[in-house]
Amino acid sequence: MPTGHLRIAGGLCAVALALGAGACGSGGSSSSTTSSAAAGKPASGGKPLTVGISLSLSGDFSDPGNAALRGYKLWADSVNAKGGILGRKVVLKVVDDTSSPNQVVTNYQTLINRDHVDLTFGPFSTLLTAPAAAVANRYGYAFPEPAGGGPAVFKEKLGNVFFVQPAPVVNCGDPFVAWLQTLPAGQRPKTAAYPTLDDPFAAPIVDRARKSLEAAGVKTVFKTVYPPETADFTPIVQKYANAKPDLVFAGTQSDDAYAQVKAMVQQKFSPKYLFLSNGANSPTEFPTKVGKANTDGIFSCGDWFADLKSSGNPQFVAAYLSKYRGRPDEIDPGSAEAYAVGQLVEEVAAKTKKVDNKTIISSLHQGTWPVIEGNLSWNPDGSPKGSTLMVEWIGSQLLPVYPQATALHAPTTPKPAWGG
Repeated sequence: MPTGHLRIAGGLCAVALALGAGACGSGGSSSSTTSSAAAGKPASGGKPLTVGISLSLSGDFSDPGNAALRGYKLWADSVNAKGGILGRKVVLKVVDDTSSPNQVVTNYQTLINRDHVDLTFGPFSTLLTAPAAAVANRYGYAFPEPAGGGPAVFKEKLGNVFFVQPAPVVNCGDPFVAWLQTLPAGQRPKTAAYPTLDDPFAAPIVDRARKSLEAAGVKTVFKTVYPPETADFTPIVQKYANAKPDLVFAGTQSDDAYAQVKAMVQQKFSPKYLFLSNGANSPTEFPTKVGKANTDGIFSCGDWFADLKSSGNPQFVAAYLSKYRGRPDEIDPGSAEAYAVGQLVEEVAAKTKKVDNKTIISSLHQGTWPVIEGNLSWNPDGSPKGSTLMVEWIGSQLLPVYPQATALHAPTTPKPAWGG
């Protein structure tokens, strides 16, 4: 799931990652660093299977980009520990796109035409995935991707795209809107504000939710679309705080979500309901950015959690904690999303005894594929056919709270006052 202003960093950082190998250095070098195994000497004796990936290791998307990197690396470690895919050790060639749509295009062109990678996996964000997917499609590469689920990705109707989450991100607010309708009439919000980042991920979520809420009788008292380079959110928050909405439904990425919460805390404005489309759904970054005491009662959408009874999830959680430490509830969903991308390719190879782009594309367009993100299937445009979850911060923990069938806690209302 993308963020705010694109600070373009100089240079590239390319990394070839194999089992136990690979580190990203600083500076403007585009050269790779590899171990002997990553350099093409797998223990099985077969030719390595090289996967090209562009990720935001710097710039505004660096937090979620690095979460995805952890997931990709963990999958490579896991599959290589089992002997690779069809006897071929997996090598990840990861290149920094600096959170830039222009750089991501250059990266995939280079990975495909110069480096001749065998496969490509997707970057972070709709903003970067849409142009990257077009490059991969031009050269016949499958493009399973973890975090580009906005309409801009699917409107191109590219047959090579597979968004590896349960639902398109435009549905992010649907569970929240549905849950509000279950509340007694006296508890439902009467008024709402809609501050929205000008972003192909965030804006469609807010538009969809606003129309549904207005149809349900929730009066819009404020709405604005702010540019990605917005740094000071004090004026925006002041405007919608003056309107005294019961609900703030914000179309956010990461940095702008953090900044908006900080501005609300500073102005002592605490709405009864606060929904942030992204940023608040990071169990590790969000509390460190806004303060642990300022998280409770904030809603977002989610696609994965540690207790999910999905294919391979207990093994993923155990492997993640062994490699990266921490607690299960601190695992960023972005890591799970990236891990699931690798799972898909692994499953196709196990079923077809082949690992090539044509086979991956044709196979994933058929049937249902069980991964840690759930049982996934796709429409022809690459959008998944499932539904998303509503999550809420409760007792300083991010928990799934709706629908009830997957909830670990009932939703709590109203949002408590800021903790400081």
